[in-house]
Order: sequence, then structure tokens, then C-alpha cells
Amino acid sequence: MTNADNIDREKVWADFTDAVNMSPSDLEEWLRTDDSRKNGWKEDGSQETIGHHSGRRIVDIKHTKKIDLTDEDYAHIRKVVGYVHRHFAQGGPEKDKEHSAWRYSSMNWGHDPLKKQ
Repeated sequence: MTNADNIDREKVWADFTDAVNMSPSDLEEWLRTDDSRKNGWKEDGSQETIGHHSGRRIVDIKHTKKIDLTDEDYAHIRKVVGYVHRHFAQGGPEKDKEHSAWRYSSMNWGHDPLKKQ
């Protein structure tokens, strides 16, 4: 039995849908922006970072039927939820949250901290 067999997939999915508040199309559009790339790529632009890759994977997961999600997908979903919760708890900068690296990094993981729920 793997760790994925021990998880409550419905709870994990519910946590994911709460944490990821950007639609797949909004996230895809965001990932194509310069601001996303500044916070989602290595400085030389040659290698994608974990956050930007995660955003692309989130889009794939959102386009997949729940019944077709794999153990690896659920492992990534749990990673996303953990990241969003930790990142959001930091609260971000006091000034200009809208244009901050804190917000842009969070958006690469599918969560816009300024989006109304």
C-alpha cells in the first residue's frame, strides 16, 4: 500500500480546489506573461523552476477527469496545497502586493492572493 492509498482523495481534491483559485485558462494566460517568467524561470531563462512547472502541471490536472488522476497527480496536488498555505501565511509585502514577487510566485502555483473568493 502506498501513501497515496492512505489519503482521502475527496478531501485532498477539496483542499486543492480551495487553494487553486485561478481557472486553467487564467493560469495558462498568466504563465505566458513576463511577470510569471521573472518569477518562474532561472535568471538565464534556460531552465524552468519548480513553481512555473507546477503551474503547467496544475493546468493539466484541472483538465483531467478526477477519476483519471494518478497517485502522482495526487502527490502533486498535496504539494500545491501545502505551498499555497505556507506562502499565503507569509502575508506578502506591506506595500504594492499587486505587483510583488510574492504574488507572482503564488500565481505560478495557481493561487492569486488578491482574487476575491
